[in-house]
Amino acid sequence: MFYNSQQPYYQPYPEPQPQYQYHYDPRFPQASPTIPTEPTEQQIQQYAAQFQHLKHPVLNLVKPWVEYGVKEAKYTSVSHAMTEIAAITYLIGKGYNPTVAHYIVESWEKNEQF
Repeated sequence: MFYNSQQPYYQPYPEPQPQYQYHYDPRFPQASPTIPTEPTEQQIQQYAAQFQHLKHPVLNLVKPWVEYGVKEAKYTSVSHAMTEIAAITYLIGKGYNPTVAHYIVESWEKNEQF
């Protein structure tokens, strides 16, 4: 390979991409920018067979956290407990160890509030 003065000698690092990118999908009209709506039966059936293999692994992962959230809601609020569990399971999905994810989310709380 010969040096070409028209091109850089080194390969630059690619630009970092955001971890999460939202893409608008017209099949899912947004009734509200903050509160999702319940899918129709037709929408559910579009995905029923395609993602059936995910059912047991996902439910097995979240079940202990849901149970934890039910207990947590007795001492805080349902909204607080759901936010905490959603944040923990989100971090688990991003690859964090479940215990570490729990500690991270707990560290965000001040007086049982986020």
